[in-house]
Amino acid sequence: MRQPLVAGNWKMNGSLASVRELLAGIKAGIGGISKCEVAVCPPYVFIPVAQAELSGTSIPWGGQNLSTEQSGAFTGEVAGSMLTDFGCTYVLVGHSERRTLYGEDDAVVAKKYAVARAAGLKPVLCVGETQEEREKGITEEVVARQLDAVIELEGVDAIGDGVIAYEPVWAIGTGLTATPEQAQDVHAFIRNRVAEHSADVADKVRILYGGSMKPGNAVELMAKPDIDGGLIGGAALKAEDFLGICRAADDSV
Repeated sequence: MRQPLVAGNWKMNGSLASVRELLAGIKAGIGGISKCEVAVCPPYVFIPVAQAELSGTSIPWGGQNLSTEQSGAFTGEVAGSMLTDFGCTYVLVGHSERRTLYGEDDAVVAKKYAVARAAGLKPVLCVGETQEEREKGITEEVVARQLDAVIELEGVDAIGDGVIAYEPVWAIGTGLTATPEQAQDVHAFIRNRVAEHSADVADKVRILYGGSMKPGNAVELMAKPDIDGGLIGGAALKAEDFLGICRAADDSV
């Protein structure tokens, strides 16, 4: 049985005051959630706040991105070792916003996955298609290419060291959500793709859904056999909404 994971991706949002308030709200409401792992990924500058507020709790924290490099003249970049210095467990790699806004291709994402593992972090590999790609009927081709880039570089066992997040790009921040059936179809495809290399890895790897998941649709999504939690954007910025999704994941076990 795979333990559900619900991770909040706060993106570039928050202030010192609002982050402290959000973390306090999550800590206050998490008491009844026992089967779902709950994590948060704040902006870099708020990671020390997460460390201070969450140390000693069951809630791990992580980064939203990392450099392909270990150190050096890379102004504005953050190394994996810097994230682990501040107690990070997870790091997102290949989020669609990194791919589309900052030009990160599959090779760069695969390298970041490798660098994250080498630093002792658990990478959350984000994959997903655009609206145009879905309309062309090439969703599986796109997702396979994104997934295969990591397997070819690191081997299938590396997939078992991380987490996969399926995020249809057309459903991120738009209010649109893949139907539970659409999401399950792609999650099943991802698991089967990994199983072509290793059934054991495919069975254990957690695959999250990301794309306008809310308390109102989380129960149906979490009920699907290959959806193991969520990577949550907007709803992660309100403690009660985020906790509502976590409760849905908890109840799905």
